[in-house]
Amino acid sequence: MATLNEKDPMQNAIGAGRHVLGPRMMSNRIVAMIATTVEAANRQARTIPAWKVPIVGFADADDPLFAELKKAVRTTHGLPEDLLPGACSVIAYFLPFDKAICRSNHRGTVSSEAWAVAYIETNRLITEINARINRLLEQEGFRGTRLPATHNFDKAQLMSDWSHKHVAYIAGIGSFGHHQMLITEKGCCGRLGSVVTNAVIAPTPRTEGERCLFKFNGSCRQCEKRCPAEALGDNPFRRHACYERLLENARLHERHGLADVCGKCAAIVPCSFINPVKPLSQKPKA
Repeated sequence: MATLNEKDPMQNAIGAGRHVLGPRMMSNRIVAMIATTVEAANRQARTIPAWKVPIVGFADADDPLFAELKKAVRTTHGLPEDLLPGACSVIAYFLPFDKAICRSNHRGTVSSEAWAVAYIETNRLITEINARINRLLEQEGFRGTRLPATHNFDKAQLMSDWSHKHVAYIAGIGSFGHHQMLITEKGCCGRLGSVVTNAVIAPTPRTEGERCLFKFNGSCRQCEKRCPAEALGDNPFRRHACYERLLENARLHERHGLADVCGKCAAIVPCSFINPVKPLSQKPKA
């Protein structure tokens, strides 16, 4: 009688007589499925179109940076193995907002209605994407997690035991800006999701270097100037001041659902839609 090998789920699937996708084919299927799901959601979104083409990255569950999150985020931050025994890979993705949504949130000190609605609809979309990823994994004999898009944090310390932003960094999707957001090659205006799986998927290489102008050369700081809560600056991030602003906006938009959002630091700044450091770093040295 065959026995299961937690460290080699691919061999388990083969032993069970299943057709198993290779690591590269699996990643291609996941990327295509996420893109298709976003396309379908755009056809139904109240804010149309709501999302641009997503960015998807993969990380090895044994990447030593996951253990570093116990220092960088909080001591209770989970490891992939904590969420899924036998974890082999982590899938992370960024859903960029359409530029019209970001522009709607540029003026004033409260978040725009379009930004709030996009937040709520993106939470639903992340739930749907994670469900579809899991169905694909299960078809191939693997397992995955169904992690919530948000509201999985400690409300006293305002820190999460599974930070999608930090996980996405490890998966090569982007790097952190002065505004605490992840800046990708398609900017920072959008949302992140992730899934832990016991499928073996080739990790995405991390690109070294900054994407934040302030961290790159000390310039910009537009996010700091735009923050209505004055939560950004030379001192540590004032996360409680930021959260109070989110709750104010939640009350303002409660007719739509739970939208504890702001986004002023990300809306129409140099890193909203692009990596603003890229053209500077590619200039030939004099």
